Amino acid sequence: MTDAASNSPKSEHKPQSEAKRSLLQTLEVDTRLLGMIGAFLVICLSFQFWTGIRAMPVFVPNPLEWLSAGRFFVPQNTFNITIQTVSVAIMAAGMVFVIVMRHIDLSVGSLLALCSSVMAVFQTQIMPNTFGFGLEHPLTAPLSVLVGILTGVIVGSFQGWLIGYQRIPSFIVTLGGLLIWSRVAYFIAGGQTVGPLDGTFLMLGGTNGTIGVTASWILGAIAAAGAVYGLIKSRRARAGHGFPVKPVWAEAALSAIAVAAILGFVALLNSNEVPTARLRRLFAARGETMPEGYTEFYGIPISVLLLLIVALVLTVMSSRTRLGRYIYATGGNPDAAELSGINTRLLTVKVFGLMGGLCGISAAVASARLSNHSLDLGSLDELRVIAAAVIGGTALAGGMGTVYGAILGALIMQSLQSGMAMVGVDAPFQNIVVGMVLVLAVWIDIQYRKRTGV
Repeated sequence: MTDAASNSPKSEHKPQSEAKRSLLQTLEVDTRLLGMIGAFLVICLSFQFWTGIRAMPVFVPNPLEWLSAGRFFVPQNTFNITIQTVSVAIMAAGMVFVIVMRHIDLSVGSLLALCSSVMAVFQTQIMPNTFGFGLEHPLTAPLSVLVGILTGVIVGSFQGWLIGYQRIPSFIVTLGGLLIWSRVAYFIAGGQTVGPLDGTFLMLGGTNGTIGVTASWILGAIAAAGAVYGLIKSRRARAGHGFPVKPVWAEAALSAIAVAAILGFVALLNSNEVPTARLRRLFAARGETMPEGYTEFYGIPISVLLLLIVALVLTVMSSRTRLGRYIYATGGNPDAAELSGINTRLLTVKVFGLMGGLCGISAAVASARLSNHSLDLGSLDELRVIAAAVIGGTALAGGMGTVYGAILGALIMQSLQSGMAMVGVDAPFQNIVVGMVLVLAVWIDIQYRKRTGV
């Protein structure tokens, strides 16, 4: 009996599965993050193959040729996906804290439209008519962005006050905001598209503003060095407090992966070439003639740099500050948090005020990318933002969620939509697929919580 049991197929697979588990435990890899990265890679490779098949004049059953002929990984497409992700990703990062506290914000798309209309009218009408500053004045762009962010903070804080102090459910308050703020934006803009916008302001959109190839490599090197330093510092801190640490080879492997990911991302953005026609226009605007064979590359867009700064600040806030600890403690158990002395009402105001400020930043990025304020700006963004946060691992039950997960969720959604558009999938069916992915993400979250007992 004993020998038969030891030689059974089940026992043969057990050491192998234990070895796999021990490897993941040794590396201390977040399995949910690993799953999201795997899903993202599957989506990208699928569309690379799909576009490769469509690009070939004759069907050739060769996966390598499909992969090489695909158009999903071309520099221009990856650059476009990156800058299209930024606006939703910034708001999704803030939505993490809202959902962690067991609330929801359905008004982010309308609030984005409101902030965008305020910024557009401020720089095209108020600045020149009241202060005498034209569109290209140095103060026009920063002041308009500041006014837009303040608008978002004020409106978001007001909604948080209604939720926290007046005890109105966040669903009702923000549903009202969804209906109200978009109409307010419509009247502020006079029911029409507002533009053109300030040239410096347009640099926030990404297409018209990048930091260049050299600066991108310098920034990438600094970020890679910072990632390695962070891992080393974390190891020393754990060892100093007597906690177990990963083997040196595991630390080296994680450092190599982090450095490769950062530098690979920089190389991808640096490989996108500026169109020749646009270069000619730029030279002509300066009264010069473009040299024959002259080429130039974009580098990291300013909007992406802005997203990275927001992600870094929010990550530090969530893990290193009292405010972040209070947010997660309240989301984990609101009654216990209130009994322990946390002012959960004021905390609600702060979180929704933060969400409003991030809507203002996203409004600047979105309107700058479009070069104007359009009446449909922010339409359905609330669904995209919530979906990005949930796909990124934020639990709707509260108490669990990460900023980097939400950003990765936004990137997955944008890659999915861009890929479907490239292969000719109709817009209605795209929404069906995104809805199915959202439901699947929630189901996976439920199953994960059941298995882990979280």
